[in-house]
Amino acid sequence: MNHLKQIHSRTIKTGVICNPIIQNKILSFCCSREFGDMCFARQLFDTIPEPSVFIWNIMFKGYSRIACPKLSVSLYLEMLERNVKPDCYTYPFMFKGFTRSVALQFGRELHCHVVKYGLGSNVFAHNALINMYALCGLIDMARGIFDMSCKSDVVTWNAMMSGYNRIKKYDEARKLFDMMEEKRILPSSVTLVSVLSASSKLKDLECGKRVQKYITNGEVEVNLKVENALIDMYAACGEMNVALGIFKNMKKRDVISWTAIVTGFVNTGQVDAARNYFHKMPERDHVSWTAMIDGYLRFNCYKEALMLFREMQTSKIKPDEFTMVSILTACAQLGALELGEWIRTYIDKNKVKNDTFVGNALIDMYFKCGNVDKALSIFNGMPQRDKFTWTAMVIGLAINGCGEEALDMFSQMLKASVTPDGVTYVGVLSACTHTGMVDKGKRFFASMTARHGIEPNVAHYGCMVDLLGKAGHLKEAHEIIKNMPMKPNSIVWGALLGACRIHKNAEMAEIAIEQILELEPHNGAVYVLQCNIYAACNKWDKLRELRQVMMDRGIKKTPGCSLIEMNGIVHEFVAGDQSHPQTKEIYGRLNEMTSDLRIAGYSPNTSEVFLDIAEEDKENAVYRHSEKLAIAFGLINSGPGVTIRIVKNLRMCIDCHHVAKLVSKVYDREVIVRDRTRFHHFRHGSCSCKEYW
Repeated sequence: MNHLKQIHSRTIKTGVICNPIIQNKILSFCCSREFGDMCFARQLFDTIPEPSVFIWNIMFKGYSRIACPKLSVSLYLEMLERNVKPDCYTYPFMFKGFTRSVALQFGRELHCHVVKYGLGSNVFAHNALINMYALCGLIDMARGIFDMSCKSDVVTWNAMMSGYNRIKKYDEARKLFDMMEEKRILPSSVTLVSVLSASSKLKDLECGKRVQKYITNGEVEVNLKVENALIDMYAACGEMNVALGIFKNMKKRDVISWTAIVTGFVNTGQVDAARNYFHKMPERDHVSWTAMIDGYLRFNCYKEALMLFREMQTSKIKPDEFTMVSILTACAQLGALELGEWIRTYIDKNKVKNDTFVGNALIDMYFKCGNVDKALSIFNGMPQRDKFTWTAMVIGLAINGCGEEALDMFSQMLKASVTPDGVTYVGVLSACTHTGMVDKGKRFFASMTARHGIEPNVAHYGCMVDLLGKAGHLKEAHEIIKNMPMKPNSIVWGALLGACRIHKNAEMAEIAIEQILELEPHNGAVYVLQCNIYAACNKWDKLRELRQVMMDRGIKKTPGCSLIEMNGIVHEFVAGDQSHPQTKEIYGRLNEMTSDLRIAGYSPNTSEVFLDIAEEDKENAVYRHSEKLAIAFGLINSGPGVTIRIVKNLRMCIDCHHVAKLVSKVYDREVIVRDRTRFHHFRHGSCSCKEYW
């Protein structure tokens, strides 16, 4: 630009600036080049007494390049005021820089102008209109223009396919490709990329192979984008050997090529292979880092995902909103509130796009860390909410024991004219379950179909079995299972089994267990739960028989595991853990804690210990449970009044529940435990579950 300004000065001095060719060259430089200065272009433009339509079009092109569509529209109005008639290039240059909001605001009116100025049948204008309507989601309008066009230009087909892909109507894009072949219109490389993208999303290997024939037969010249799209398609369809073959034969690869291979291995469950290729990448962008992080999330490797995010920061790669959603998901699963709070601050500080997806992830993270107030704060501050926002609120309130509040949120959702789906109703029924609202639950279950046309699925029937079972209506719960329109799964039978544990009904428990083991013969948790029921009912002979069956079949109890975050690091404990660096301090504090709690009235509850051993050994077994170790660790490493947050992989036992209540009273600490089924908020010696769990 500095050189151009010197040349511009020279043209003024010599008087050749009045030459239209010189003006066009200088303006084109400013408007077309990446480092061109549009402010300078506008200053020069304003000195031209009667700009030709060519010069106006150059300016539209420049404003599109720097993404200033409103300036483009303003200039267009000025052009009309000066009685300059637009030509077939005016609208394509203008529309190219439009955002969705600008397209919605001005698109229809400009479409009228296209017709008014006699460009209604112009192929360039048609293509621009198709792109513009597709951008703002008015795909039917785009299709209407497409259907009226002559369809002889491949760019027209590409515009329509791209529009369908943009709104995730991949099947429609594939159908257009079929029509192209019928009409014998030769596709371009852009067409192939669009069709391969649709085939990837649809996992349509047959269509993808048809596309590759155009390359194999030499009808379409292959380029890097096409090769990347081929890798992505084969990887998405699980054909990793073919994808790798294309990848290895490429003359040139970019970060997209490598990321497609990493994503392909992740999608086929080969996370180690994905990590291997990820490490070999010559360069990585935020998309490749996010792909690998998502791979760890998919296989529940949440701590590894967080470690990788720290590496990403060390590499000075700026994450985007998709990375933030992934990391917030990992924080949610680990109960890592401190890190989740840091991520929220990072989003604000670094101006990461804070859209509805990020807002929903923050809500989910806060709820899964047991911080209901912060989740409500995020919800109340969101400028836009979608169905998933409301559903996250209903489910989050339900699992945190705020049943009435969850139902009130559902009522607000309906008042906001947001239509619930099946997942929303799972949250509604869970809210009724966790608070024992049987009659309300029945009414909501009945209204699903009557009011919203949602047919109950197996998850909804499982919720009803859980609701009735926990309330003691075991026979009615069993009747629901017998009359289900689909085959009950292990989760439905598991809900009945859990109710049998609460109400000590060994006979019905045996019915449930028989059905679960038929579906999942090696489900160790079921055997353990049956042992607990026999122990609670004092059926020791049956307990011994069952333990022998477990030994004969090699069934092992899933070890209890508890996670607690401290200073941004997640610590993991298993029952009887001796591996932590602070083990000596932890057990010392556990002894002190037990002594303090005994003074407050604690007596070990060993009713769920099914080992055939002395009572003293049973007490020692519950004494070493993972959540007790995590609580002791929390007391050591946090100051007075700091909330202790724990995530456990199994259901809390009765003894640990009692200990947590007493800890909250004796040490004046809030203790929040998220177990396999719900949250327990312990405050001042009582629990939010009100013993209904």
